[in-house]
Amino acid sequence: MHGFLIDLDGTLYKGNEAIPGAKEFVDLLNKNSLPYLLVTNNSSRSPEHVAGHLNGMGIEVGPDRVYTTAMASAQYLLEHGSGNRVYCIGEEGLQSALLEAGFELTDKEPDYVVQGIDRQLSYDKLASAVKHLLGGARYILTNPDHLLPSDSGLIPGAGSIGALIRTASGANPVVIGKPSPVIMNYALARLELQAKDTWVIGDNTATDIGGGIAAGCRTALVLTGLATEANVREHISKSGNEPDLICRDLPHFWNSLMK
Repeated sequence: MHGFLIDLDGTLYKGNEAIPGAKEFVDLLNKNSLPYLLVTNNSSRSPEHVAGHLNGMGIEVGPDRVYTTAMASAQYLLEHGSGNRVYCIGEEGLQSALLEAGFELTDKEPDYVVQGIDRQLSYDKLASAVKHLLGGARYILTNPDHLLPSDSGLIPGAGSIGALIRTASGANPVVIGKPSPVIMNYALARLELQAKDTWVIGDNTATDIGGGIAAGCRTALVLTGLATEANVREHISKSGNEPDLICRDLPHFWNSLMK
């Protein structure tokens, strides 16, 4: 049986619009009872929020189908950490995931600095993070994306914030999100599938395809987001990640799989 780890933005939707064929592809997975998770580097939104966004575009999924870097970061701390005090730079999705996992969010002698995207970032927040890291706190970075899409175009991502913190503190974070295998291995465990039986599908050769390769999965690049027919070879060359399949879109991937 095949399993699927599927990216969101650029793969299933762009902004508030579903990519043509995305609804039909997810419907096929549901109809055939195939195991899948929607794996996103976005730490700002809860699974309920993500599912609601998808449902609003006609893509019917439940929150249990969504796995975020916020959830993976909390899981990593539960499995590898010692202490439950966290200084968090992040938005509601990351804060909620940490609280639900039993961590205390504090600015006083934290055991960890956990950092994701924060669109209310301030100099004081950065200064506190650096102070805690210099004082011995461990650094967890939800994802290394330097840019992320928004309604107004590309904006700095969690990786750009992390670059500043790393430069000031000298601390090297544990990176949770794609292309790190951490989130991919957790997602595989949730599906109870082996990597060799699982396809990673996404539009980004650096993160989606890189993460799939790092976890030992098969990979399919769809040309509906960051990678397009015009730039695909450039993206592959720049990232050094060659996917197993290159597909125009999700229906093309499904037809290739069924051959």
